[in-house]
Amino acid sequence: MNEERSSSPDGQTHKEDKNGRSWIGRITHLLNSDPKNRDELVSVVREAQDNDIIDLDALVMIEGVLQVTEMQVRDVMIPRSQMIVLERDMSMQEVLPMVVDAAHSRYPVVGDNRDEVIGILLAKDLLPYFQLGSEDKFNLRDILRPAAFIPESKRLNVLLKEFRASRNHMAIVVDEYGGVAGMVTIEDVLEQIVGEIEDEHDFEDDIYIMEHSAEKATVKAITPIDEFNEHFKTKLASDEFDTIGGLVMNALGHLPKRGEVTTIAGYDFKILRADARRVHLLQVTKTVDEEQPIAEDQADNA
Repeated sequence: MNEERSSSPDGQTHKEDKNGRSWIGRITHLLNSDPKNRDELVSVVREAQDNDIIDLDALVMIEGVLQVTEMQVRDVMIPRSQMIVLERDMSMQEVLPMVVDAAHSRYPVVGDNRDEVIGILLAKDLLPYFQLGSEDKFNLRDILRPAAFIPESKRLNVLLKEFRASRNHMAIVVDEYGGVAGMVTIEDVLEQIVGEIEDEHDFEDDIYIMEHSAEKATVKAITPIDEFNEHFKTKLASDEFDTIGGLVMNALGHLPKRGEVTTIAGYDFKILRADARRVHLLQVTKTVDEEQPIAEDQADNA
């Protein structure tokens, strides 16, 4: 596109196309096409990106905003089985290792079972008990914050408004029978708009695999299969897919949700992070002995 620059009355310089329109004029021109539905609106926005009116990051966020209005809490929640919970009668010596190991900022606290969530612990509320001699005064129930409960069917855009209004960052998700189905955080919602947000699982950009033990590692979904094979001494086929994330998605048969697990060639692949568009991070756990051979065609049959 041939562009020139012109100055507006506010003194700012705007790029012009060959017809003399600034970027504001160009996007206004595109929107004047009067899209009749969401798909046409997305097409208009993508045309704006093709014409360099907005950048790719802006396009992804706009599409994310439109997508959030159609998604429900059940689409992004952390399943009940994957929730890290504390028990109301735990001592400081029992709570602290769990908080340090998980490295989260908030934890549901349960009573007699996982369906009885009595409150939320903020990790920062433990700090006063680190004063000398304060541990004996610790009672987990005394420092709990109220838990917010929401249905699985709640729309994400509505939930985001409620999070902002209440200043809550976490909600407990309940099913139609009142049982706990999972939990959701404000980060889970925002990641549908802005993409992944770095958290405690993240590591350096140029590192694909982080080993935790001989049997367990955290692996980025964009890890090339050849590099995965070299690291784990496996023989996963790489003819059809380039990355380990693509192989896992194929094995599951759908875009995975956080917490889902599939087994390929003697390794469990657990989804640590995924959004509505792609998988980001995997936990890989070995389930076979070193001596057991791993056939190259196992990946195709998983």
